[in-house]
Amino acid sequence: MMISAGAGFDLTAVFGFSTPVVEIVVRGTASYWFLFLVFRFIVRRDVGAVGIADILILVIIADASQNAMAGEYTSVTDGMILVLTLVGWNLLLDWMSFRYPAFRHFASPGALLLVKDGKLLKRNMRREFITEEELWSKLREEGIERLDQVKTVYLEPDGGFSVIRYAEENT
Repeated sequence: MMISAGAGFDLTAVFGFSTPVVEIVVRGTASYWFLFLVFRFIVRRDVGAVGIADILILVIIADASQNAMAGEYTSVTDGMILVLTLVGWNLLLDWMSFRYPAFRHFASPGALLLVKDGKLLKRNMRREFITEEELWSKLREEGIERLDQVKTVYLEPDGGFSVIRYAEENT
């Protein structure tokens, strides 16, 4: 049965399913987990102040929504199912990270120590491909002129740097 709202317009084609729902959910799940793992284990820094999962879900939802609206899926409903799948995974990850500390360790990297007691930890810097120039740029932003002013510097999970100075009387 063809439901029409005018000449040549088929509501069934717009709101019906053109792809099996299971296929949409599996594709969405595979895309989400692949990109999550890439962002979690490869793209750690320079992400900004927003969490990795937040950026991931925004990018994927934007793409999934765009595909549904542009007609790469043949129905809006296909795009809606995909977006719901992606949002569901994101909510589940957030809930599990909140509820289970062990899962939080998997889902979000811990802070990485880059400077300790005024000494560069070059091994940790190499691990994240942070050059001395990049680190000094961040230290200058904090008003640091010498390493002996720095107690610790951490690369935070969101890609930012935390600088902890020695108390003023120690410098």
